[in-house]
Amino acid sequence: MVYSQRRSPGSRRLLLSLLLFAVWEAGSGQVHYSVLEEVKHGTFVGRIAQDLGLELAELVPRLFRMASKGHRDLLEVNLQNGILFVNSRIDREELCGRSAECSIHLEVIVDRPLQVFHVEVEVKDINDNPPRFFRQEQRLFILESRIVDSRFPLEGASDMDVGVNAELRYKLNPNEYFDLDVKANEEETNILELVLKKAVDREEIQEHLLLLTAIDGGKPELTGTVQLLINVLDANDNAPKFDKSIYNIRLLENAPNGTLVIKLNASDADEGINKEIVYLFSDLVLDNVKSKFIIDSNSGEITVKGELDYEDCNLYEINIDAVDRSSFPLTGHCKVIVKLLDENDNIPEMVITSISLPVQEDASVGTVIALISLSDRDSGLNGQVTCTLSPHVPFKLVSTFKNYYSLVLESALDRESVANYELVVTARDGGSPSLSTTASMYVEVADVNDNAPAFAQPEYTVFVRENNPPGCHIFTVSARDADAQENALVSYSLVERRVGERALSSYVSVHAESGKVYALQPLDHEELELLQFQVSARDAGVPPLGSNVTLQVFVLDENDNAPALLPRPGAGGAGGALSELVSRSVGAGHVVAKVRAVDADSGYNAWLSYELQPAAGGARSPFRVALYTGEISTTRTLDEADSARQRLLVLVKDHGEPALTATATVLLSLVESGQAPKASSRVLAGAAGAEAALVDVNVYLIVAICAVSSLLVLTLLLYTALRCSAPPTEGACGPGKPTLVCSSAVGSWSYSQQRRQRVCSGEGPPKTDLMAFSPSLPPGPSSADTVS
Repeated sequence: MVYSQRRSPGSRRLLLSLLLFAVWEAGSGQVHYSVLEEVKHGTFVGRIAQDLGLELAELVPRLFRMASKGHRDLLEVNLQNGILFVNSRIDREELCGRSAECSIHLEVIVDRPLQVFHVEVEVKDINDNPPRFFRQEQRLFILESRIVDSRFPLEGASDMDVGVNAELRYKLNPNEYFDLDVKANEEETNILELVLKKAVDREEIQEHLLLLTAIDGGKPELTGTVQLLINVLDANDNAPKFDKSIYNIRLLENAPNGTLVIKLNASDADEGINKEIVYLFSDLVLDNVKSKFIIDSNSGEITVKGELDYEDCNLYEINIDAVDRSSFPLTGHCKVIVKLLDENDNIPEMVITSISLPVQEDASVGTVIALISLSDRDSGLNGQVTCTLSPHVPFKLVSTFKNYYSLVLESALDRESVANYELVVTARDGGSPSLSTTASMYVEVADVNDNAPAFAQPEYTVFVRENNPPGCHIFTVSARDADAQENALVSYSLVERRVGERALSSYVSVHAESGKVYALQPLDHEELELLQFQVSARDAGVPPLGSNVTLQVFVLDENDNAPALLPRPGAGGAGGALSELVSRSVGAGHVVAKVRAVDADSGYNAWLSYELQPAAGGARSPFRVALYTGEISTTRTLDEADSARQRLLVLVKDHGEPALTATATVLLSLVESGQAPKASSRVLAGAAGAEAALVDVNVYLIVAICAVSSLLVLTLLLYTALRCSAPPTEGACGPGKPTLVCSSAVGSWSYSQQRRQRVCSGEGPPKTDLMAFSPSLPPGPSSADTVS
């Protein structure tokens, strides 16, 4: 006889083909495939590249890859043809147990640009598991006095498949005493009962052997069997009876030990000891049920014994026997079905997969940084998880699929402002109260070469004394690059140009790594007062960035040129001495000759003074020389006692440190007034005027010196203030204070336009300079206008 829990519709049929076509889920934009479990390796699943809109030629260049949480090796993609195929054995029962729905979720990722697709592969059940009974043999004890239609519970079979493949029907081998009754309760579990259809007689048959067969609904059908061993007893007339045959109980998971599940009550119509009832777990109760519950044999109370976890098992079936205390006991039966109610006792689980770490600081908005998958073992609202991000950072979370998020870039990054971010991702379920879990994520920003080297100021002024040793370090330039690593590695070089007829690199060089600037040769103030050039700083990024700084190198004068005597054309003399004829009739203070000299140096180094050396023998000379003009004049009226030949030695000395000198020899011939040239009368006539002019020149000289000194002090104060507000300049050659004073060929203190030293800056017109030179007086009427 065959019984069935439910019969499948006639239209339902098992798919015989192993190849199933892809369809798009309505409204989600995700690819859905189906595949039967247990298919062979290489079985076609779908043309995933075509369905995702990807070209076959771009799968490898765009780094096509597939990720699946916990199921990485089940499915694979052939990158040559874009086909998704089965890579290893798929066991639906191992993946999803008895769940009605079973799917493998795949994340398909391609780069350049980064795209993330979600693919769902539904695993269809095949009838690969036969029904199984927990025991190979079920033993029943039946009193011979039991009336016809008495019922005895049997343990049913279970099938690991789902759907129609798990729909079981049962049949009992043909016999005249027993029949089989199958019912389905509200929990969709089978209740098997052995029905007595003919009274048994222990004296006739003491033991009945039956075969119970379970048949599933698959094609082809699979079966499982169990042997029923029925012992006929001689005893009691009435068996204990429960109020119900099935008790349905709802119980919260995590109920503490000792929690009352139900108090059972059975009654027996017999009297005395045959009425006393003992409550016991049936032999059909499995050990895992006995580990969770305990029954009081006297009161019939079932209480919690072990830990109840909805996520491990949410339904327990407990078969209870009520046995009287007769010598030949009778048994009543019932089933207690305990269904656990879920509590929010599992925190969400989070898995973060990094995609683009570290993040380039020039990454575009919308770049995917990481993938976040969430899960919660609870059910209902307790298992619905949402994800949030804190603190306020230039990133955001985008929900891409159920329980899947992408961490994407929301605004532009700048590594020089913030080099790294620490994000806190919080996953929270919908329970009450809700549970949450957090994960910290460290996002490093990778540098790109977006900052050029920068100098502290656009221009530096450097002072270097002339005659420096070759290779002298005169300055160090330094540029800072806000980037990192090789993008901040700065090298220095000269911006080559021409300085006059020579290349700049013949004068100076710069060390590529340290930025030290060296003078390659001695500099000469008389040749070059200002050397202006640029140094370039360039980083090692790709492409490299750079900037320039201007250096103005002022060459300071040193006293390296001795005074040079200037002969006047047509002047008389022998052996380089100056000769003049002087009339004996001239009075005191009359200018008789003038020594002319120049100094190629500048400033005080070119300021000349004249001294008359004492005559040999200590004789006092009737002549003197003006300190700053070099004019030789009489100190008294000449007389007959004065030697007709006067030889004067004039020492010309500059004001350098140390001072340099030159000596001029002046030969004066004293003649009578009638023998003197006519020019002498002009000299005599202009003597008084020359003396007055000399006084005026001295006054002007003092005023000029005071003015130059005041200007120098003001320049030094201004320079000191600038130095305090700017990085210190270097000069290994010991630059001194700038003295922008030069000597001219004329030799008087004035601001002159006559001498224009060319300033080698390479830009603009020549600059004028402050000159120092001796005063020039108008010539007298006599022959004193001589060459010195």
